[in-house]
Amino acid sequence: MDDGYRNNPHLYQGARDIAREVKQQTRTDEYSRHHGSRYEEYVPNDSYYRSEDDQNQDEDAQSDATEGHDEDDEIYEGEYQGIPHPDDIKTKHKAPAMVDEFRDHADLMAEKMEDEQQLAYQYENIIQECGHGRFQWTLFFVLGLALMADGVELFVVGFVLPSAEKDMCLSSSNKGMLGLIVYLGMMMGSFLWGGLADKIGRRKSLLISLILNASFAFLSSFVQGYGFFLFCRLISGVGIGGSLPIVFAYFSEFLSREKRGEHLSWLCMFWMMGALYASAMAWSIIPHYGWGFSMGTSYHFHSWRVFVVICALPCISSIIALKFMPESPRFLLETGKHDEAWMILKRVHDTNMRAKGEPEKVFTVSHIKTPKQIDEFIEIQNSTGTWFQRWFVRITTTAKQVWENMLYCFTGQYRRNTSFLAVVWFTLALSYYGLTVWFPDMIRYLQDVDYAAKAKVFHGDQVQEFNFNFTLENQIHKNGAYINDKFHNMKFKSVIFEDCLFQDCYFENVTASETTFKNCTILSTDFNDTDFYEYKFIDCKIKNSNFNHMKKGCHLDFEQENDFLIYLVSFLGSLSVLPGNIISALLMDKVGRLKMIGGSMMISAVCCFFLFFGNSEAALIGWQCLFCGTNIAAWNALEVITIELYPTDKRATAFGILNGFCKFAAVLGNSIFASFVGITKVIPILLASSALVGGGLIALRLPETREQVLM
Repeated sequence: MDDGYRNNPHLYQGARDIAREVKQQTRTDEYSRHHGSRYEEYVPNDSYYRSEDDQNQDEDAQSDATEGHDEDDEIYEGEYQGIPHPDDIKTKHKAPAMVDEFRDHADLMAEKMEDEQQLAYQYENIIQECGHGRFQWTLFFVLGLALMADGVELFVVGFVLPSAEKDMCLSSSNKGMLGLIVYLGMMMGSFLWGGLADKIGRRKSLLISLILNASFAFLSSFVQGYGFFLFCRLISGVGIGGSLPIVFAYFSEFLSREKRGEHLSWLCMFWMMGALYASAMAWSIIPHYGWGFSMGTSYHFHSWRVFVVICALPCISSIIALKFMPESPRFLLETGKHDEAWMILKRVHDTNMRAKGEPEKVFTVSHIKTPKQIDEFIEIQNSTGTWFQRWFVRITTTAKQVWENMLYCFTGQYRRNTSFLAVVWFTLALSYYGLTVWFPDMIRYLQDVDYAAKAKVFHGDQVQEFNFNFTLENQIHKNGAYINDKFHNMKFKSVIFEDCLFQDCYFENVTASETTFKNCTILSTDFNDTDFYEYKFIDCKIKNSNFNHMKKGCHLDFEQENDFLIYLVSFLGSLSVLPGNIISALLMDKVGRLKMIGGSMMISAVCCFFLFFGNSEAALIGWQCLFCGTNIAAWNALEVITIELYPTDKRATAFGILNGFCKFAAVLGNSIFASFVGITKVIPILLASSALVGGGLIALRLPETREQVLM
């Protein structure tokens, strides 16, 4: 079919004469030319794509269709209007055979599908003529920043929790909810922005979603309360949830068939770069407590808040750069905006040709087919109703169209592919996100077990009139007696007192972490400026004792501050995907999408079984790196095949739905896998491996899209 567009029999002859005739008809067609004409009314079923093979047939026509002509011969003013075929001018004088509103809907849909199929092959030829060069690489880095912001968002909360829990008095349930809220926001954002991208445009949807993410991510660094912080991170997640489906749909529509799989895989590397960026910034900023300020006693801006601001920079950079990028011409053609699409494609061609040192090479496309427009659009005049009524109608109409588009992905010819893809996305995300939470939790559990095994145990100590002014850590005191002792300016860390007696003792300016008094007797003892709150005394007898000027703040115990392990594990896990990213990009178009998904998921499942032998921190970190490195190829191939299996008007919608399933699986994986830490390794390992095997086998039933043009 490609040859049919390159050797079209209806070539343009005498473009100058035609242009003059077009000018004469401008007066009668002024409204249609300046208000967006419906090309299907006068464009025949033939596509008018002029390739380089046609250049010699009419040099005059070619020069007027490109930038290379003389100023005196200028026939375009302002926006490009397109050069009609000579037959089109004649047919415009004839009445149409039948108005579309009286035609059968099935006939209109059949005509639209035929137009879309012709456009798909024609567009592939045009993109090949535009070449792959400076424009695509510029867009690659701009969209890469948006994808990088997505990777950053997933790690921000995990890095700030050890510090933020002290500022906002977070209990265990609060911390768990804060960890899940980002995934919930991203799940909602995937559905929302994916659907809108197919209705209002890729660039506009991506800009709005990124602005929403950057605004609330920045705001979250300043809020003090837990509830408002939770809300800001939720809305921030809703915003960034649109980056993944839109970025891949957007970039794919500037790539030719031969380049698509490889360069979409290269784009996936920015997600890894986002995770590395977040890990490095957390490592560099959060431990520096002096990087902040306080306003009185109620407002504190600590170093972890500085880290949250720094993490918004990739998103802000992408917003600024995206302002200079055009809309997807494939989307514009789908919505009937022929002239805008032609101008963008010409810009792509000229940018690439100038970069290659061939500025004299002209863009030979004169006309591009646009599919028949069937959707009914309601336009409300400014004089009709209030502004609220006009916006309400537009919003409800758009929402209805988005909803119908989502439902259509589960019906007809798309039902089978959507169902299979949903299972593959779900199983891959369940195992990946579940294990990425399970790995650091298991390593921390092993550390805690090792730490507890090294605890010093003291039996029957008798201490009188002693001055304690040093730290007591990781100790267990049983059946001890402390009489007339003074504890001041000190800290207890992981200290347990069992069946001990405290009589006539004095505690002043003492802090305690993970310290408890079990079945102790406390007589005539004063506690001044301490954090020995009621919950730290378990089954104790307290008589004639005073608690004065208790320390203010969260009445909670906290984990070790700024645990180095959190940064290290995340950094190594993110870095380990680099080899897998490179290999998958180089082999994507050679091996094929299906073999890449199935093979990667099977190898990852095998890696899961070896976790039974990971009984040390080093072993678990090593297996985590191997798992992430082999698993990334499946992610890359799955994202590529998702883009290629759906047409332009449903591409971002379908990707958003499937990415929403992915985030839902992430929520389940985090909850399920974390609940088995310290209990058993069998269930998490078997669940992850079986999910990978099942998903990999189902993926093999999908159609291969390596040789397919972008519909």
